[in-house]
Amino acid sequence: MTRAWILPSLLVLSGALVTTALFVRGSARVAVAVLSLFALLAVLHSPLVFPRSVGAAEAQARNAVDGRPIVYWRPGCKYCLRLRVRLGRDAHRLHWVDIWRDPAGAAAVRAANAGDETVPTVLVAGRAHTNPRPAWVRAQL
Repeated sequence: MTRAWILPSLLVLSGALVTTALFVRGSARVAVAVLSLFALLAVLHSPLVFPRSVGAAEAQARNAVDGRPIVYWRPGCKYCLRLRVRLGRDAHRLHWVDIWRDPAGAAAVRAANAGDETVPTVLVAGRAHTNPRPAWVRAQL
């Protein structure tokens, strides 16, 4: 299992435990609601919500061709999730690099952030912007 799936797996496991306890006590409706909530949280914190990630080298090559921004992100990051959700359908117009899957992407983020792996880091026209506002990112498209 990769690091990206640890948090979603823990959420599903925790939800299953709480749901089992509620179901044993006779609260079937509450158990279903709690399990649904934990499942939703697991999906939101999983890589499933984000567009397909590419490697840093591929993202840079695509950026050179089409000029679209590159977003360096990692699963479980609430700021990355906020950016992704607020961009909506426009998120697919960006190049997404998962720094937990791509060491070159992690190195690019560390180089842009004085050694820290602060995400989301958005690369626009060769310049890195750490945790930019979603409206600003949308304007760059």
